[in-house]
Amino acid sequence: MKTRHTRRLGVLAAAGLLGLAVSFGPAFAAGDPEPRTPPEPKSDAPKSNDQKSTQKKKKQDQKSEQEFRDGYKAARALVLDGRYEEAITAFKALDHDESAEVANYIGYASRKLGRYDDAKIWYERALAADPNHVRTWQYYGMWQVEQGNVLKAEDFLEKIRLICGTTCQEYQDLKGGIEGNIAY
Repeated sequence: MKTRHTRRLGVLAAAGLLGLAVSFGPAFAAGDPEPRTPPEPKSDAPKSNDQKSTQKKKKQDQKSEQEFRDGYKAARALVLDGRYEEAITAFKALDHDESAEVANYIGYASRKLGRYDDAKIWYERALAADPNHVRTWQYYGMWQVEQGNVLKAEDFLEKIRLICGTTCQEYQDLKGGIEGNIAY
């Protein structure tokens, strides 16, 4: 009796996880709808103890961060619409090239436009900013597949496996790209 219930619970859990993967998979594969918080701009100016100045700077930083998020969402929407040239311009206008998400999307859009040399530069910039940026490993792996370098793409697949395992969407998508089952 207990094993039948355990088996049923396992089947229900597997069905639920499959449903989640089917529902959310495309959204994750398309990239983060929200960027990570952009790095603080570096300043050589000495810090002031003036409380009003600190509060004003905090408000400006919050406004700047919100502007970045809004711009990121708009640029990402252009990528999702296939408007790659406009997306590249919009991402560059954010002036956050050091962001792994921004650099990765510029690389992706460049690759979709057939600008493989530019894409490689941007993917490498994204990985310099965040060596564990799984989506960049995924997209750069697909770049390798498109260049005919399947062995290198398999190396990137292994990097993804070490970061998030074999069940994460990025692993599954690159594996599908290597096997020729999907293109993105």
